Amino acid sequence: MDKLIIEGGYPLHGEVTPSGNKNSALPILSACLLTDEPVILHNIPDILDVRTMRALLESIGVSIQAIDIHTWRVHAKRIKPSDLNPKLCQDIRASILLAGPMIARCGNLELPPPGGDVIGRRRIDTHILALEALGVEVNYDRIYNFKVQNLTGANILLDEASVTATENTIMASVLAEGQTIIRNAASEPHVQELCHFMNSLGAKIGNIGSNTLEIHGVKSLHGGEFTIGPDYLEVVSFLGAAAITKGSINIKKAEPKYLDMVQLVFHRLGVDWVVDGDDIIIASEQRMCIQPDLGDAIPEISVMPWPAFPTDLMSIAIVIATQSKGTVLFHDWMYPSRMFFIDKLVSMGAHVILCDPHRCIVQGPTILYGEQMEGPDIRAGMALLLATLTAKGESTIRNARQIDRGYERIDEKLARLGANIKRF
Repeated sequence: MDKLIIEGGYPLHGEVTPSGNKNSALPILSACLLTDEPVILHNIPDILDVRTMRALLESIGVSIQAIDIHTWRVHAKRIKPSDLNPKLCQDIRASILLAGPMIARCGNLELPPPGGDVIGRRRIDTHILALEALGVEVNYDRIYNFKVQNLTGANILLDEASVTATENTIMASVLAEGQTIIRNAASEPHVQELCHFMNSLGAKIGNIGSNTLEIHGVKSLHGGEFTIGPDYLEVVSFLGAAAITKGSINIKKAEPKYLDMVQLVFHRLGVDWVVDGDDIIIASEQRMCIQPDLGDAIPEISVMPWPAFPTDLMSIAIVIATQSKGTVLFHDWMYPSRMFFIDKLVSMGAHVILCDPHRCIVQGPTILYGEQMEGPDIRAGMALLLATLTAKGESTIRNARQIDRGYERIDEKLARLGANIKRF
């Protein structure tokens, strides 16, 4: 098991370029199943979850050639759904993203329940209901069995704004007969990027970026070439790392247009940055003071579907709050296990009260001390890594590969910025 050893207390300085967005790469790779022509993808992140998705696609006959480490040629000329590797499906949550394109391409699929981070119940009912509205017959007996004769467009109201359910519905709808309208659709940057990618292959998807998508079915998609955008979660991770270490970083090619709400929330925590074209610059002089609500009331930071503050950044915001002056309540109603890393922060010296599985109160600033720990999921693992960067003494994160699932060579990038971090 890989582990990271971190000596805290070193301010981060310099330039860094984020990797491609994992949450875009996974559905885009799945969407390559919708065409029998080759697709060239640029800026693919070299991370564990993406490698697992590659292995999944190759298990059913997709040819994937690495032109370089971040550029792949994907050709799903002939695919065989029955050869899908069930163990790989259980390794990542994104295996569920095979449902939409495989149904559209082959008309049938047997899919084991998806795996992924343990952050509470992650229902897939929304996927099933949407696919059934398109004419898919779904049966479940320890494995999902999807069958359809002809996909037919429909007016679909998703019962929750699920990102992966939206993506699956889009991928199934682009080859369905007639028009499909998806209401209460998720509109995260990676959902938008998936839509732009499929339009580049000949799909007809309108109202991209809204919560009501209009899709006009086409007979087939052709091949093409596409560049995946930067991972905004990694961008924000670097912003948090600079703030809590009192460092200054220039994040190149950061695509700041997606960070308006994050900027508002971080301002409430005493962290600000400036935008220079497509770059983001965060200076070493930060207020690090929590802004109270009117009447000096304790502020609440809550997650909501995009364009509000995303759940995947809650862990990092909590760590930043431990280093800001004041008190703040965090509320993540989406996942009941999202905050199950708080005990590690408390053991490091943070003043955090876990009110219930969904809420915690943070009072800062506090001095953190080095600890030995494991991160329960990708985002919590990254948040704990940030905490170790400002902690006194040495820390060990034992399950580094958990972080590697979502962050490409993060230890090397942090070391180039001045962090004292080593991998064993």
